[in-house]
Amino acid sequence: MNILLTGAAGFIGFHTAKALLARGDTVIGYDNCSPYYDPSLKRARLAQLAETKGFIFIEGDILDRPALSQAMKGVDRVCHLAALAGVRYAFTHPEEYIAINIQGFFHVIDEVRLQNIPGLIYASSSSVYGGNESFPSKESDRTDNQLSLYGQNKKDNELMASTYHHLYSIPVTGLRFFTVYGPWGRPDMALFLFTDALLHDRPLQIFGEGKMQRDFTYVDDIVSGITASIDKNYSHEIFNLGCGRQEQLMDYVRCIEEACGKEAKKEFLGMQPGDVRASAADISKAQSMLDYAPRTTIEQGIPRFVDWYRTYYRI
Repeated sequence: MNILLTGAAGFIGFHTAKALLARGDTVIGYDNCSPYYDPSLKRARLAQLAETKGFIFIEGDILDRPALSQAMKGVDRVCHLAALAGVRYAFTHPEEYIAINIQGFFHVIDEVRLQNIPGLIYASSSSVYGGNESFPSKESDRTDNQLSLYGQNKKDNELMASTYHHLYSIPVTGLRFFTVYGPWGRPDMALFLFTDALLHDRPLQIFGEGKMQRDFTYVDDIVSGITASIDKNYSHEIFNLGCGRQEQLMDYVRCIEEACGKEAKKEFLGMQPGDVRASAADISKAQSMLDYAPRTTIEQGIPRFVDWYRTYYRI
């Protein structure tokens, strides 16, 4: 297949592109390499992809409608992963979040409609579950109690996709990612921040007094769900993509310490605005309909990240 992949220079986009290329698809990567975090990391990912047959990169912005339209011509699927991700950056840059995550999503889905592209797979997030306190989260749970602008953005994407499917019969699949981690991860994510601090003898800033729980999901497992969604191309579905296990944050920290070979200094802080105490995914729907089978534990996945970090930053 010819697949237009937005956010190809991003963490999940990079790994998705690698998997698609490895099985013989043509990937048209579309990314603006924004300075939301270190663009050199994005360029390094792209440099690896450029070595693989079948990868075509177009540097462009999803807010640039004519450029996006041209990039999408003749593709068989659109996998839309481009976004401003994370909760906290939105507190200081709300206009960027609205522009990229909502207006940009509209540009993508409207071009899918205009060009009659037979399938859109897009990234949603576990953040849509907001303040829900029933775990594990099911796709049928309420998602109208948002705690962050990012969660609201992703819920808006789901509503827009549902509306476009209803009006124009566009096949749409939304994927609610749960706390993705792994090599080449984003510098603003906990695993990167903790590893960087530990290896440079700084204290780890641990929010929620260290009492939070997360469904930490290794990136290769997430990618398996993405590629299955591209292949299945359901008419209109939403899937949780998590590991299916709720882990204690301090167990996550313990694995990082073991992988780094040293004990961390720890600074325990309160909850941050927009954050949630716990998350956990009910993945039974994805298991049934996507043959989704996450296999990687934090004891396996975290050392892979630390090995990559040491190699990439020569530490």
